[in-house]
Amino acid sequence: MPRQQPPSAVSSPRLLASAIGVALSAGSAGHMVQAAEDTQQKTAGKAIALDATSITGEAQDNTSYQVEKASSQKYTAPLVDTPRSVTVVPQQVLKDTAATSLQDALRTVPGITFGAGEGGNPQGDRPFIRGFDAQGDTYLDGVRDTGGQSREIFDIETIEVSKGPNSAFGGRGSAGGSLNLTSKMPKQQDFLNGGFTYGSDQTRRYTLDVNRQFLEGAAFRLNLMSHEQNVAGRDAVNYDRWGVAPSLTFGLGTPTRVNVSYYHMESDDLPDSGIPYGYGSKAPKAAHVHDKPTDGGDSSNFYGLKDRDFRKTRADISTFSIEHDLNDNMTLKNTLRHGSTGQDYILTQPDDSQHNVSQFGTVWRRANSRVSTTETTTNQTDLFGEFHALGFKHNYSTGLEFTGEETRVSSYNIAGNSAQVCNPGNTPSCTSLGNPNPNDPWTGSITRNYNGTNTKATSRAAYVFDTIELDPQWLLNVGLRYDTFDTVANTNAVPTPTVKARSKLKDDSQFWNWQAGLVWKPMENGSVYASYATSATPAGALVGEGAEGNPLAAGASTSDLQPEETVNYELGTKWNVLNDRLSLTAAVFRTEKKNTRVLVDALTYQNAGESRVDGLELGASGKITDKWQVFAGYSYLKSELVEAGLTGRNGVITAGAASAKGNEMPNTPKNSFSLWSTYAITPKFTVGGGAFYVDQVYGDTGNTVYVPSYTRYDAMASYKLTKNVDLQLNVQNLTDKTYYDKAYSAHFANQAAGRTALMSANFHF
Repeated sequence: MPRQQPPSAVSSPRLLASAIGVALSAGSAGHMVQAAEDTQQKTAGKAIALDATSITGEAQDNTSYQVEKASSQKYTAPLVDTPRSVTVVPQQVLKDTAATSLQDALRTVPGITFGAGEGGNPQGDRPFIRGFDAQGDTYLDGVRDTGGQSREIFDIETIEVSKGPNSAFGGRGSAGGSLNLTSKMPKQQDFLNGGFTYGSDQTRRYTLDVNRQFLEGAAFRLNLMSHEQNVAGRDAVNYDRWGVAPSLTFGLGTPTRVNVSYYHMESDDLPDSGIPYGYGSKAPKAAHVHDKPTDGGDSSNFYGLKDRDFRKTRADISTFSIEHDLNDNMTLKNTLRHGSTGQDYILTQPDDSQHNVSQFGTVWRRANSRVSTTETTTNQTDLFGEFHALGFKHNYSTGLEFTGEETRVSSYNIAGNSAQVCNPGNTPSCTSLGNPNPNDPWTGSITRNYNGTNTKATSRAAYVFDTIELDPQWLLNVGLRYDTFDTVANTNAVPTPTVKARSKLKDDSQFWNWQAGLVWKPMENGSVYASYATSATPAGALVGEGAEGNPLAAGASTSDLQPEETVNYELGTKWNVLNDRLSLTAAVFRTEKKNTRVLVDALTYQNAGESRVDGLELGASGKITDKWQVFAGYSYLKSELVEAGLTGRNGVITAGAASAKGNEMPNTPKNSFSLWSTYAITPKFTVGGGAFYVDQVYGDTGNTVYVPSYTRYDAMASYKLTKNVDLQLNVQNLTDKTYYDKAYSAHFANQAAGRTALMSANFHF
């Protein structure tokens, strides 16, 4: 029987969010509020100007692309004096590029690609930074944000990208870097920002951001979002989501500040199943050699089933923070957060593992499913400020972190989808490569399968960071962190939710990570630095919510469970030029991941692998003139699997498979480049555009499947109709380029959206 979808859980709340936005906009339209000066500054002369309600990167002005300081207190120096590669995507870039998701936003940062998910590896954001998987290395306001998600940015002020091993800052993982998203928090002024976007492919987006100071030193902020769209150039696919994020702060402008915030988002999508890899050889049982996706002659082809496929997600995050200035030079902050995320989906993976395309011109509609929930509770205490000792000035940050995480993963039983060999006419399990029909009726059965894995993890950490001013021209930046990480995975024996665990695997890890950087300042506005940093990835680091390179359950009789280790050597320079309006950065680096867990014999794994990336990165952000802004970067990544081990899965060696030793790492483009620039032709009229290039990317370690290189062009124009209303037009993928933005290792790649036009009207009071 076809699977009957329940009424969308999105519709009613989305309409409610829209109605609230319209009502608030209408109620405020006639009452223009004069924006007060932002008084969120502590007593003059304090060394630290961060507080619990001002956690966004410090830009020179509200519209600048340049950011001077990262939001996290763990960065104990301005960015120009921080000895590592850090890129901050400010609010104005998010607005000008019409970004609505994390993947949209990170398009402007070269050196980051995204990988595809399926069943075992969850759908959602899977960024690769400098070639290393960072799907578990996203932080929200400095606290790890776990669980497979497709992140929205309606409540996000800035996005900070720290490149290179980063475990000293955030703990486990972070082999290639990490992401920190900073939330929109209450301010000491009244304002209302609202907007709606209408676009091609039935895009409809409504947002509201209202801030009200209701007592002296107390303010409330509310962000609302409703979004629905089809996808340009793709049949059947649609995305539908809504979100609400209230926050309340007491003590603004006083020594003690208390914030309570909540974030909720739901989505209900018909997800894209992607395009299968073709075979260069026409032989019936040919192996992939150097093959790319093939769409059968029509790039809009969708290989999923409307009757069966769906994806629903949910995210709930509650945060309580209190911050107190102990004196002019010392601040104590405590953050308590509980987060819960969930995914529920069945999606079609166009699988040609049985060579149906070359034999019959058909594709197997392989069903992937997942039902998962991740809950995380974190308490993080930070003490930061400045002091003088032994004749040196110290800007420091130290803290303690305690976190408990639990992930429950199960799936669906999908009967009637086992016909991997697809003779013509075998529908709906199979479909035509060139003319698939997403409206084929699904005749199989679907039942819940409670046979899954419950993974729990407990982590405890202590850390300290210090920037020591040896003299005005020399700075020493150091950081040290100690972690304990205990993981237990329980797997059920039969498909009922109450049975005793069949297997129990556990690991207890302890590890140190550190960083050190020496900064030379030949002039006040510039620096030259050399740095070293480490990271560690223990077994089970993703707590069941991702593709583990070092998993607990290996299916092997002999398996090392030592943390994988990564080190980074970097030499760079940073300059603020043109009267400090434009920031320029350059860095060369080597990142080596050692002690990698690889298959060395049948049923035997060891921490004996190694991979390496040598690279160059360039960046520019800020104003060339008062009217001309730029946000640009270039990345060169030369990757190599130095010691790849044997090819195989679950302890079973793949017979006859070539060694991957010496191959390029998956999802690691040699060259990538991004340029976004705007020019204010008049005080009211601004035009802009962007170019984004990504080199060929391999999907697997064998380098047998890949997605081709591409260049995408965007354009925008904005006009200030009045002091309260502005209009903006964005055209994304201007040339309607067909390209792929996510590569999966075996069967398929995700195709990006075609040309998309978006018209926005924004209101400011």
